[in-house]
Amino acid sequence: MKEGKVYLVGAGPGDIGLLTCKGLRCLQKADVIVYDFHINPQILNYVKHDAEFVYAGKRGGHHEMAQDEINRVLVDRARGGRLVCRLKGGDPFVFGRGGEEAEMLSQAGIAFEIVPGVSSVVAVPAYAGIPLTHRRCASAFAVVTGSEAETKSESSTYWSGLAKAYDTLVFLMGVKNIETIARKLIEHGKPGSTPAALIRWGTRPEQRTVVAPLGEIAGVVRDSRMRPPAVMVVGEVVSLREALKWYEDKPLFGHRVLITREYTREFEPLEELGAEIFEFPTLRIVPPKSFDDVDRAIAGISAYHWLVITSANAFECFMGRLLEKGGDIRDLKGIKICAIGSRTAEAVARYGMKVDMVPGEFSAEGLIEAFSTSRHGGLKGLKVLLPRAENARDVFPERVRSLGGTIDTPTVYRAVRPEKHAKRLQRFMSEGRITLATFTSGAAFNNFLAMLGDDGRALLKDVTLAVIGPVTKEAVEKAGLKVHITPSTATISAMVEEIVAWASRNG
Repeated sequence: MKEGKVYLVGAGPGDIGLLTCKGLRCLQKADVIVYDFHINPQILNYVKHDAEFVYAGKRGGHHEMAQDEINRVLVDRARGGRLVCRLKGGDPFVFGRGGEEAEMLSQAGIAFEIVPGVSSVVAVPAYAGIPLTHRRCASAFAVVTGSEAETKSESSTYWSGLAKAYDTLVFLMGVKNIETIARKLIEHGKPGSTPAALIRWGTRPEQRTVVAPLGEIAGVVRDSRMRPPAVMVVGEVVSLREALKWYEDKPLFGHRVLITREYTREFEPLEELGAEIFEFPTLRIVPPKSFDDVDRAIAGISAYHWLVITSANAFECFMGRLLEKGGDIRDLKGIKICAIGSRTAEAVARYGMKVDMVPGEFSAEGLIEAFSTSRHGGLKGLKVLLPRAENARDVFPERVRSLGGTIDTPTVYRAVRPEKHAKRLQRFMSEGRITLATFTSGAAFNNFLAMLGDDGRALLKDVTLAVIGPVTKEAVEKAGLKVHITPSTATISAMVEEIVAWASRNG
């Protein structure tokens, strides 16, 4: 039996971009994921499809699993020859019991590695615009677990040291004891006027920050109903927040955008402007049930005048089959290429081929208009090859035939519903954490409803909906839902631009 191993991985404080490269690699190769409550659920999208998930979270003091039980799972799975990723919020060695778990693994003779994570100690204040050190006002800081504040309340040395020896204090898990923390610090010499801040859900769209003098912070937190998870910062550095806060000032801060397809770089502007992307693909690309039609087209490829490509997926799948059958790009010599959309044209260009036509309107109707121009001489007498998805619309093929052309439409891929658990998405949507949902095809939308079951429509009722074009809009409206954003050009980039414009109009 192969030898198992445990990776103790810090997942960072919440923003998925703060997961380290090494942590991601461990996650992707793990057979078992043992994860905590506070991690960003999007991280789990990078796990192998057949990996085992073990939830070991703690929320509001409630333990899903006792520590002894977690230890038992780590040892048992590793002894069974499996790679285990123990995924912990922040850094495993900063108040994360990572040291205890590593000790236990060492005693049990289990191989392990520690993969440090970005700790909320530094990340959360940074996202709130609060540096822990600054040449003008802070040269040392201390990190304290606020949950132990009451147990140390009788130690004058402890509180005196904290109050006098450090310019900046960071308390983790201290919301419940914030009154005791503030009182003890003041009693032992920290001025009540010292700036203090409490940051809840730092680095996430839900981030919320309150600032007050140390002597008033407990009352302000109570009145604002701030709850865990939160980080408390005490020190003159808090006064720098007004000038340095950057995250909360981004135009899309507070938005969590659902994308129902695989993430591509076209969505990057949303993240740059402060939105968090929740990726939940509702389509999975798989081969056609039979390659007979596309193989016949490839065998007679020289007879075609035009190759019409309606998506990057269609082109990649077609070229993949052409190469698999022993052909190469030279077989397409003399055939003109029409690509729908800039991303499709980029996919063609990556193979070193030139695109002869990109219609101004990215639809079947736009294709007909483009071919009807005098430059291309219409469709009469032309033989067209349109490799496409299964069950694609027949508007363009029917018009080609009616205008005297010949067209073959072999299926080169199928877009099927992935076998993916929708429970995490249902929870996020029911809690109102998804503010905007995007759909790039009618199939993506219909699969979304099927995956969420009877609650799908209700969960989308109060969410802003963005679609890529009129065909997708029709599918959404057919389900009785309102579409708020539709770009004039049916591309992801255009849809993203419209989302940004919508956000600027709606504050």
